[in-house]
Amino acid sequence: MTIRLYDTSARQIRDFTPLRPGCVSIYLCGATVQAAPHIGHIRSGLNFDIMRRWFAHRGYDVTFVRNVTDIDDKILAKSAESGEPWWSIGFRNERAFTYGYDVLGCLPPTYEPRATGHIPEMIEMMRGLIERGHAYAAEGNVYFDVRSFPEYLRLSNQELENLQQPSGAGETGKRDPRDFAMWKAAKPGEPSWETPWGRGRPGWHLECSAMAHKYLGEAFDIHGGGLDLVFPHHENEIAQAKAFGDAFASFWVHNAWVTMSGEKMSKSLGNSVLVSEMVKRWRPIVLRYYLGTPHYRSMIEYSEEALREAESAFARIEGFVQRVVEKAGPVEPAAEVPPAFAEAMDDDLGVPQALAVVHTTVRQGNSALTADDKEAAVARLAEVRAMLGVLGLDPLDEHWAGADRGDDLHGVVDSLVRLVLEQRQAARARKDYGTADAIRDQLQQTGLVIEDTPSGPRWELGPR
Repeated sequence: MTIRLYDTSARQIRDFTPLRPGCVSIYLCGATVQAAPHIGHIRSGLNFDIMRRWFAHRGYDVTFVRNVTDIDDKILAKSAESGEPWWSIGFRNERAFTYGYDVLGCLPPTYEPRATGHIPEMIEMMRGLIERGHAYAAEGNVYFDVRSFPEYLRLSNQELENLQQPSGAGETGKRDPRDFAMWKAAKPGEPSWETPWGRGRPGWHLECSAMAHKYLGEAFDIHGGGLDLVFPHHENEIAQAKAFGDAFASFWVHNAWVTMSGEKMSKSLGNSVLVSEMVKRWRPIVLRYYLGTPHYRSMIEYSEEALREAESAFARIEGFVQRVVEKAGPVEPAAEVPPAFAEAMDDDLGVPQALAVVHTTVRQGNSALTADDKEAAVARLAEVRAMLGVLGLDPLDEHWAGADRGDDLHGVVDSLVRLVLEQRQAARARKDYGTADAIRDQLQQTGLVIEDTPSGPRWELGPR
């Protein structure tokens, strides 16, 4: 039982060995809250939620830290443009991210620290870096001296001589244009905090180095985030943390993007698809299936057609689950997943291969139902529930049961549909099959699928 993960820093899949036996520590770069999340943002949360669930299934005690960047250049620019206080923008969008994670079934993090809540830790780290000769203050800013750290750019595999370091307004006093800002001098109208080098605010990168140190210590197992964070964010995190004296992360794991028309989905491109709007059109469990089942290192090209295919695929799984429960009653998940599923998940979280095992088991279970082999059908459902639990897709889990479509709305629709079905049953009883068939056809035209079972007719939402 060895879990293997692709390590960006090593550029290969490596056997995972935890720093502390039986424990796994994960730091995930979370939300920058200048706007509400699109599905590309939430994909990262889903991918690492599946990772966390798999480690837990394998018996590890997982500490999962996901930060919130609640102050940066983009948030302040939004504030200046709209006139809304920066903290109001941040809080509103933080709540939107929390809703997005929750509605798609992500487990809450062990800790979720905000950048503005950790200014003292940042000051302590800057002081240590200045004392060690890795950072310097200039005109109220504090910069990291990249030439002082020989390992700089090993994660992104760039050459220092060719480096184009992103810089923001007001970053004056640099000794080298490739140095990056850890702290930015106060500007009129912007929030600021007192430091030994003058009032100012955090740079983007310092917060994560400081918070990872506080919550996970000098060394931890896995640092995660989107592929776009490799440079400059993660590269600069490494420089700060290691120059400060931390061993920092043993593994660097990055998820790929969700794209539209070949471009990375982003707020700046204006092509984002907001989670809050998507869940009005698609069941959240279907959206999780769509975003969470491709391999985490594979790009997802967004399309309505792909979502409809995901909806149909999940409906086949869900239909099997419902039929067995109707026939046999509640079935608890198996204690272990099938070996082929475990093998796929151990191999760099091979969710597509693991999902193939789910669908194979569903087909076996449907065959058992057709053969009226109740015992075999129940056994297959127990395995399916165990596998779906790892993926966060078990429709019988309390998170999803009755929640996808809204409890109140589902109850109203169920009552109305059953009233119509009673009329259909009455027509069948009097052998008025034309009316019965017409009622069924009309229901199907509304998007409902009607199935006659020994215990009476059953309805569900059909594919779009």
